Amino acid sequence: MTFPKLLLALIVCFCVAPVLSAQGFTARWLARVSATQAAQPHWMTPVATVTPRLEQEFRFDTVHEQKSAGNLTSLGGGKGLELIPSRNTELLINLPPYLLHQNPKLLDGWGDVSFLMKYRLLSRNEQHGAAILTVFLGGGIPTGTHQNGSISAIVTPTLAAGKGWGKFDVQATLGGNFPVDSLRQLGRTVLSNSAFQYHLLKQVWPEVEINSSFWLGGANDGKKQTFLTPGLVLGRFLLHHRIAIVAGAGFQIATTHYSQYNHAFIGSLRMPF
Repeated sequence: MTFPKLLLALIVCFCVAPVLSAQGFTARWLARVSATQAAQPHWMTPVATVTPRLEQEFRFDTVHEQKSAGNLTSLGGGKGLELIPSRNTELLINLPPYLLHQNPKLLDGWGDVSFLMKYRLLSRNEQHGAAILTVFLGGGIPTGTHQNGSISAIVTPTLAAGKGWGKFDVQATLGGNFPVDSLRQLGRTVLSNSAFQYHLLKQVWPEVEINSSFWLGGANDGKKQTFLTPGLVLGRFLLHHRIAIVAGAGFQIATTHYSQYNHAFIGSLRMPF
């Protein structure tokens, strides 16, 4: 069994286990998840910006980038299983995306495996101020095939925050990519994302995001790119007990002179549990 298939099998087991049992360990886990999420704002996770909220779900994204040298489609989008193992913490175990190239000079293949851990520092639900502050620590492992991943492991510390005013909320992150080696080729990257979201009707969440990258060192030293990303998220639609479904889509529009791709469509399908 290949590594991606093994990882997928493990993720499916983790997703199915909570809904197969309502006793003992699983019941206590789910009760703790409910209590943890009740203490935070009940906003929707944006299309591109990583939310400071803690979620427990399985997520699969598709990203289609329009490039002058040939379009690129990412199946999975570097998303996967999100778990709340203890109060105030979340662990994300992301599937390696499968990359499809329209450029005949490039080979299709798996991207890198990535992980993310969240620790929630402050949380106020809608009845107590609608605010949240969370720190992330992410990492990427160069497991990509046919040069479809990074040449180095990458560590990504991030500070994330959110504030709500009635039906309107802002969720934002500020972090950086720090390669473990090959610093001369890759440099460091400062990442800034902000999502402005409005709760329209019961299950409709229109939004606008600003997604920016700034390079320090490496081949792109001094360059920056910014995308304006209008989007829409629909949900949560309850399927059975705790299991729900959420769907979202966004379109990234380059607003800077330099950008690694021209535009991109993002489709997101999530299953909270």
